[in-house]
Parts: sequence; C-alpha cells; structure tokens
Amino acid sequence: MEIKIDDLTGSKVIALISEHLNGMLENTPPESIHALNLDGLKRPEITFWSAWEQDELLGCGALKELDGTHGEVKSMRTSSLHLRKGVARKIIEHIVTVAKERGYQRLSLETGSMESFEPARKLYESVGFQYCKPFSNYIEDPYSVFMTKEL
Repeated sequence: MEIKIDDLTGSKVIALISEHLNGMLENTPPESIHALNLDGLKRPEITFWSAWEQDELLGCGALKELDGTHGEVKSMRTSSLHLRKGVARKIIEHIVTVAKERGYQRLSLETGSMESFEPARKLYESVGFQYCKPFSNYIEDPYSVFMTKEL
C-alpha cells in the first residue's frame, strides 16, 4: 500500500469523498455533520492523503493543523470495496507519524456516536486515542464523540 499526499483532483478520490459525505448524511443529522467537502479539504492548513495499490484507491485521511502543537484527524474513509483489510489502521498510523514529525503534542478527532461509527471508534481506541471533551470550535452534540491522543 502506498500512502501519498493527494491534490484531490482525481476522479477516484472525488468519488470517495462523495461516498464519505453521503455516508455521513445517511447516519447523521445535517447540523451534526463535520465532514469536509472537496473545497474544505483543499485549505492550506489541511494535508490530505490517499492510499493506493497500483491504480486502485483504498482509502483516505487528512490532518488539519489547529495550531503549532495540535492537529485534528479529518476525512478518514476506506473504500467500501476494501473494508476490514487494515487500510484505515495504516492511514491513521501514517497521520500519527506525520503529526509527531511536525512536533504536535496532541492529535484529536471528532467522530459519530451512533452504532455505525463503532468500528471507527474501536480503531481509534486501538491506536491510543481516548475520549475527551469537545476541542477547537466543536460543542457538545449527542451525535458526536471527541477523542484525543497525546503524542
């Protein structure tokens, strides 16, 4: 698997982001969705990666710089064709490594509280994230859980 910085212009990546956003709409009230669209992911404070095997897109993830010591995991998504193959674990491990290289002291994330998000929460727990209060500009929301990891 090759994980590389992506410019979000390829049709496969655009389709995966669309799948991600549609998945959020299926499981979360619109006012509680914090997923970023393509324009949001192209902001300068965000680094976006895609994971590939040859020309097949496996998944994606992003890292948003909140400040010089704190990053946020965004847009973690595995292609529906590659679920439960370890793609998300490799991507989150890559993001954690980059965050450490940047000198961040903390990495945080927001994910859903519903049953459909349980696999994501279990993954984050398995790599050392712990539940926390809302961070940055987030507020308490019954559809969100917040997690953080000291680096």
